[in-house]
Amino acid sequence: MELINNLLTGFGSLIGIAPILAITAGVIFGIWVGAMPGLSPSMGVALMLPFTFRMPSNIALIMLTAVYLASNYGGSITAVTINTPGTPSAVATAFDGYPLAKMGKAGWGLGISLVASVAGGFIGIIILILFSKPLAAVAVKMHPAEYFMLAVFGLTTVASLGGKNGIKAFAAALLGLLINTIGLDPISGVKRFTFGQVNLFDGFDFIPALIGLFALSEVFSRLEEGFSKEKIDYKLEKKKEQWPTLKDYWKLRRVTVQSSVVGTLIGIFPGAGSAIASFVSYDLAKRTSKTPETFGKGNPEGVAAAEASNSASVGGAMVPLLTLGIPGSAATAVLISALMIHDLVPGPMLFANQPVLVYGLFASMLVANIIMLIIGALGSQLWIKVTRIPQQLLIPLIISIAVVGSFAVKNSMFDVFACIGFGVLGWILKRHEYPMAPIVLGMVLGKLAEANFRRAVIMGGYSIFFTRPASVVLLVLSILSMALPLIQTYRDKKKAA
Repeated sequence: MELINNLLTGFGSLIGIAPILAITAGVIFGIWVGAMPGLSPSMGVALMLPFTFRMPSNIALIMLTAVYLASNYGGSITAVTINTPGTPSAVATAFDGYPLAKMGKAGWGLGISLVASVAGGFIGIIILILFSKPLAAVAVKMHPAEYFMLAVFGLTTVASLGGKNGIKAFAAALLGLLINTIGLDPISGVKRFTFGQVNLFDGFDFIPALIGLFALSEVFSRLEEGFSKEKIDYKLEKKKEQWPTLKDYWKLRRVTVQSSVVGTLIGIFPGAGSAIASFVSYDLAKRTSKTPETFGKGNPEGVAAAEASNSASVGGAMVPLLTLGIPGSAATAVLISALMIHDLVPGPMLFANQPVLVYGLFASMLVANIIMLIIGALGSQLWIKVTRIPQQLLIPLIISIAVVGSFAVKNSMFDVFACIGFGVLGWILKRHEYPMAPIVLGMVLGKLAEANFRRAVIMGGYSIFFTRPASVVLLVLSILSMALPLIQTYRDKKKAA
């Protein structure tokens, strides 16, 4: 009853023009940030932070949280329409969203990404409201050995992301891990593969690499093939079934709920983030699907899994922030500074001292999801027109976005050249049928795996990975995750023979 009363009080604090305007402005700005390659959710929250200094603390926090929530959805817009993920977590959305657009079903991709994002957001927030304290208690006890095994488990998704090209997918993942070793050693600070270049001390930034591998590699492939060789079929867009019906959404209920729960749980672990959540959920959706062979070719389940998971991870990341004062993601790290600016200390005492503020924040996240659904539905007709732009105009537009997005990360031309370099690399690898997703996965998980492996060994030696129960469980799951696709391939060959 206390929880219900607190939540009702939280909703009561949103009654008024100012809170609703703050949420709406945050959602609109967040969608724009997410859709712009080069602007991450954390950058969006940081950009909005100076405008909230003179606002009341509750208004400032609900606006910043709305930006964080909506930016995770915004990344799917460009991922579906032009194969340029606006955020790292939208990479998995592009696997099936862009093929849908190429088939003339961009409406399906945008519609499913929107509804799955909203559903995932709701589930993540409900789990946040109901289980904040016990889930945070589990997360804070995570040892570096468990974090390393979590990264290994994430890397096992390569087995399914590569499809039939298992060896090439494995090689691509290794390439991603190798790229991640460039820069200063995370433990000792030793320079590695920098060749005296100061710009490489922090390694290659993820955003320019992402834009290059996905957007520019596609541009170079189109230029090589010629504009007339690959035409997108837009005739299907004129049919009534261009947007999913309620029946179509209902068919995706299992994968949406499944991915939302996985996304929330991964989001709780500090440092894991929405990108890892979307990859793991996409892999799980493919393994549990009745038609796994259609993933990567325009399967709506792939879009729903990725989007539900990355939106649900927002609720998960808020758990350690509010209950322990530990940021679960880069965006929540910025939110900590916002709390402190307004003389609020995140942690257990925040629930006791400021219950109206905390539950008002929970209520605002639920309202933000509803507003995001309305704005997303109204804007989808506009966003879908991006796919109808002639390629002669679209390709220069993509190149411009890639250059601006890469430069915006650090205001550095080095990142622009790095983006172009990764674009050329992606183009060459595509010509030899190497998948791009494992490279991104290797880059995402590389730092998490290396740093926590070294810490775990320093703390307890190599045996620590086999003596901690949680680490052993994750190790067994990783082995099974790698073994099952191999067993399935062997059975298929045996049946064919």
